Amino acid sequence: MNSAGPADDGHAPVAAIARGSGDPLDLPAAFGVAPIRGRLRAIPEDFRVEEILGFEPDGEGAHVLLTVEKRGANTGWVAAQLARCAGVPPRDVGSSGHKDRNAVTRQAYTLPWPAQAPLESCLSLSGEGWRVVGASRHGRKLRPGSHRANRFALRVRDVAGDRVALHARLEAIVERGVPNYFGPQRFGRGGSNLERARRWAEGAAAPRDRSARTFALSAARSHLFNAVLAERVRTGSWDRLLPGEAVMLDGRRSFFQAGAIDAELLARSEAKDVHPSGPLWGRGATPATGEALAVESAVVRGETALRTLLESQGLDQERRSLRLPVRALEWALEGEDLTLAFELPRGAFATAVLHEIVEGSWTDADATED
Repeated sequence: MNSAGPADDGHAPVAAIARGSGDPLDLPAAFGVAPIRGRLRAIPEDFRVEEILGFEPDGEGAHVLLTVEKRGANTGWVAAQLARCAGVPPRDVGSSGHKDRNAVTRQAYTLPWPAQAPLESCLSLSGEGWRVVGASRHGRKLRPGSHRANRFALRVRDVAGDRVALHARLEAIVERGVPNYFGPQRFGRGGSNLERARRWAEGAAAPRDRSARTFALSAARSHLFNAVLAERVRTGSWDRLLPGEAVMLDGRRSFFQAGAIDAELLARSEAKDVHPSGPLWGRGATPATGEALAVESAVVRGETALRTLLESQGLDQERRSLRLPVRALEWALEGEDLTLAFELPRGAFATAVLHEIVEGSWTDADATED
């Protein structure tokens, strides 16, 4: 376990963040005050998500790949219902990612399925808040993180505010993307997941339930990342490479270390082929150096307990892009309703986009981890 923490680079702590407390949802927007107000998620149909796998079913094999439509239903609960219907243990059901519960979503699951069993019977599987709408033979169980992206279709009702500024804001998002914050869902209602992590880090007993432990650790890691990103937003470097950056490749989890930022790297960053990155805290040294390390070190220095907890639980240092490209963004303002459609890579939160557009959308979000 690496308990030494970030390097002491001689920089003073960033007092607004490194104090080790505060509201995890109090995060600066990149483009200033949101231009409009409005109602979000008045009904589940106002928030639609479609999972994009990025690959085709094998067409043969010992599993069936299902497309399941859910309305107001939890991903894990639907997996348990599918297991019951198929007569298999819940652990044998595969899925790629959690989806928002207060929404209408389409996502993939896999089930073991005997070769002699007809696929047509899969299409009759349904329950309260879910139904199977597609089935194909597949050779392997679906693993977390297997999908490529998600397509969102959102409606904001009763829009009020500056419509000219709204158009300018949406154009800016197309051009620059948004800060890649972890959304409020990650922290639980009232920040309960993060508070549980803090109590655990300060000596309280670990949560007895495995999923509660997972959510607590995830919230702690997400908070440290958001804190670093928030400081980069404040200094205007969230979408700009700093000397010593751990440079993230677009759409991938891999990165490379950069010392000086040359013209080629600048061009790749402008094209959104690479992005600045922040820490997903764990064991080992951060790969950032120089100016990028100085920012990270100042921000996380006041969070010794959370860092030590994450290291002690066996998580390793990873990286996440600070910038979130918002692709295929479309919008329409009809009467008092704004409709938005866009594609985000896996692991990204639509609330990070809404944070730049709709006032209060961050704190009004359904802060429930699915």
